[in-house]
Amino acid sequence: MTPEVRPLVFLGTPEAAATVLEALLREGFSVVHVITRPDARRGRGSSMSPSPVKRVALEHGIDVTHDLTWLEENAELGLLGIVVAYGRIIPTHILNRVQMLNIHFSLLPRWRGAAPVERAIMAGDAIMGVDIMEVEPSLDTGAVYAERQLTITDEHTTASLTDDLSLLGAELLVDTLRRGLGVPVVQSGDATYAAKITAEDLRIDWTRPSVDIVRQTRAVRAFTVVDELRVRVLEVAFVDESETDSSLIPGQISTTGLVGTGTGCLRLVRIQPEGKSAMNAADWLRGRAPQARLHCE
Repeated sequence: MTPEVRPLVFLGTPEAAATVLEALLREGFSVVHVITRPDARRGRGSSMSPSPVKRVALEHGIDVTHDLTWLEENAELGLLGIVVAYGRIIPTHILNRVQMLNIHFSLLPRWRGAAPVERAIMAGDAIMGVDIMEVEPSLDTGAVYAERQLTITDEHTTASLTDDLSLLGAELLVDTLRRGLGVPVVQSGDATYAAKITAEDLRIDWTRPSVDIVRQTRAVRAFTVVDELRVRVLEVAFVDESETDSSLIPGQISTTGLVGTGTGCLRLVRIQPEGKSAMNAADWLRGRAPQARLHCE
């Protein structure tokens, strides 16, 4: 195999993609242009700010655009496209002119689609990884050039697992480009689809098993409603059998912070009431009615 020497055009937007772009630049690859989503209001501030990928590109003096016009106009330059969480579909007529590689955060064909990290955590997957695949018009169906795995731990959240996968993906991409692409392997096995996270995925159903609720709070911005107040549930913990309160029905909260579930109890650890900062759940409960057992709706 021949090491990759084509100039690179990078398409990506979030922090995970910025991690990959930084690795390419640090390792001396020629990134001639960056395409990312337009500046937007990010976080609580009202001012417009660039995407993480644009920030890195500007720090390195790389030209940036926000649509595919530059790519269409320069498709004859012998480019290789690197796509990491770009956030838009790349049309077939461009893919026919410019080869594109995508770093996908799953072990394909499992978890094709928009939310592979969240879906893997919620499903209780033990193994995750990254694939470097050929971009095709159809969603995440391209042949795979390289793959690397890691173990999902009980401490992983979507944020921390995405960080680990972006570092792993950056390392794998650099190794693959240095080695040369070679012949990709067609995906095989049963495909699963990682659907976009919806509001329904965020609201906790306390009748579900405790293990599902723990995974949900690790994977998404889970919330519940207490006394008509929306409360984000940032962290819950399993409890020993000796601590379980068998009288709690699903969604009922004891004064000690236990919540009934479909299979026993969980302990509230950290929460964030609507309009307030994150706090220790025990502190929040002390400010509630001390005698009544609250109930999540």
